[in-house]
Amino acid sequence: MSDTNNPVVNWTEADASRSARWRAESGAPPPKRVTVVDDRITADAAYRLASEGTALLWRGDFQNARQLLQAMARRIDRKPRKPASSPTEAFNFHRQHQSQRARTLGMLLLPLEADFSIPLRRAPNVKEACAEVYGAGAEPSVVSLRELLGVIGAHEWRKKGVDIPALGDRIHPHYGVFSPVRGEYLGLVNAAPLPSAELAFDIGTGTGVLAAVLARRGVKHVVATDQDPRALACARSNIARLGLKGRVDVVEADLFPPGRAPLVVCNPPWLPARANSPLEHAVYDPDSRMLLGFLNGLTAHLASGGEGWLILSDLAEHLGLRTRAWLLAAIDAAGLNVVARLDTKPTHPRAADDTDPLHAARAAEVTSLWRLAAKNA
Repeated sequence: MSDTNNPVVNWTEADASRSARWRAESGAPPPKRVTVVDDRITADAAYRLASEGTALLWRGDFQNARQLLQAMARRIDRKPRKPASSPTEAFNFHRQHQSQRARTLGMLLLPLEADFSIPLRRAPNVKEACAEVYGAGAEPSVVSLRELLGVIGAHEWRKKGVDIPALGDRIHPHYGVFSPVRGEYLGLVNAAPLPSAELAFDIGTGTGVLAAVLARRGVKHVVATDQDPRALACARSNIARLGLKGRVDVVEADLFPPGRAPLVVCNPPWLPARANSPLEHAVYDPDSRMLLGFLNGLTAHLASGGEGWLILSDLAEHLGLRTRAWLLAAIDAAGLNVVARLDTKPTHPRAADDTDPLHAARAAEVTSLWRLAAKNA
C-alpha cells in the first residue's frame, strides 16, 4: 500500500513482489503499472508503454537509459501541435502538451539504494545531489530518470552559480528555488531611485537576489521573507556567501514581516494560472493570490512617504490571462498610486525563438518595475 506521506511503488521482478519508496518532487503519484526493462527494449516499445501509462523500471546501463529518454522525447516532440485560435488557447495547449510530455517521460524509472547510489552500469555518483534535495537517505527508493537529471542539473547550478551583473557577483540557486536567469528585472531594481537607504523589505525573496542587490546598492538593512523552506535555506546561504549576513535578515513570513519600511519590493510569479506541481509555484500565481496579497497589504507596511516596487512582466496580458485594466484597478483598490514605471525588454533566448508556441506573446513582452505609493501619503 502507499499513502500520501510515504508513497510506495510496487512491481513484480523475477516472479517476486517488490516495493520501494517512491520519490517525486513534482507531486506525481506512484505509477500503478510497472514493468522491468533493460537495454534490449526499443525506443518505440518504451514510448508506447509509457504513453499507455506503464512505467519502465530500468535495469540496464545508465547511459543507455539517458539515450532512451532522449529518443522518447523526440517521438513526443515530432507529434504535430494542435493549432490555436487565440493566445490564451495557445497557452493552454502548450501547458497541456508540457504536462503530457512530463507524464510520459516520467515513466522511465531508476532504482536508488539507501545511500543514493545507483545500482546500474556506468552510473554517476549522485549521492551529494540527491542528499541536497531529499535529505538523508534511509531506504531504497525509485525515482524517474527525468527528475533525477533535474536533481543533477540543479546540483551543478548550485555549485557553479548564476552570474548577476546587477550584483557584481554570483547567486547559487537551490533545487526547487526559482533561478534568477531573467536578468532584466534585476537591472530595473538596480536602476530605480531609492526612496531611502535605511530599510527595505523583500517579499518572497527566493534565492535572496533582490535583497542582495538592495544591500549592495547601499540599503543599510533588508528584511527578506519567504515561506518555502528551500527558499529560506537558499537565501540564507547566498546572503552568507556574499558577506551580507549583518545587513540582510532572512525570515519566515507570509508575505510581510512586522512593521513598516520606506521601501517594500516584491517580484511575484508572473502568470495567474494553476501550478501543476510544487516546483511551478515560482512561475504560476493561482488567481493572482500573491500579487493581490502584496498590493492589498502594502499600505499597512509602508512608512510615510515610502514606495512599494512591484516587479511584473506583462506576458500574462499578451496571453489573455490578465488585462492592464485589471491590474490598474487592483492597484487603485488597494489604496495605491503609480508614482512611475520603469520598463525593459527581456533578453532571454526564448524571446527570440520563433519556434516557441508562445513566441508572439514573448516577443511583445515588457518587464516593468511599478513604483507605488499610498494615496494618502
